[in-house]
Amino acid sequence: MNKAAVSLTTGLEDPERVTVAFLVAVAAAEAGRPTMMFLTKEAARLAVEGVAVAVACDGCPPLTTLMGRYAAAGGQMIVCGVCVDAKKLDPETFIPNATKGGTVQLWEWIGDGATTFSY
Repeated sequence: MNKAAVSLTTGLEDPERVTVAFLVAVAAAEAGRPTMMFLTKEAARLAVEGVAVAVACDGCPPLTTLMGRYAAAGGQMIVCGVCVDAKKLDPETFIPNATKGGTVQLWEWIGDGATTFSY
């Protein structure tokens, strides 16, 4: 099955965009697709344990629920290393399925190709 890569640049300043990105990622991972999220800019903060706690709208699933489903389905995250350093984030505080990395690691994971989404 084809891989899915979701690039997210937005953090909790736009919880609806974050929710949509996670809905897409969860659907791919739960369908059995190897799925990677690449978190950059403010989205890098979402990898820190306890940060992603928003509910975007009435009827929207809580971000904690989506992140839990994503992890349970095997979804992984690469958190932009430049962003981690610039924002002085500690990778030791990241959720278990998130690792500090960069575009080299993303391209290595993509390999021969993936369906991509960008938010």
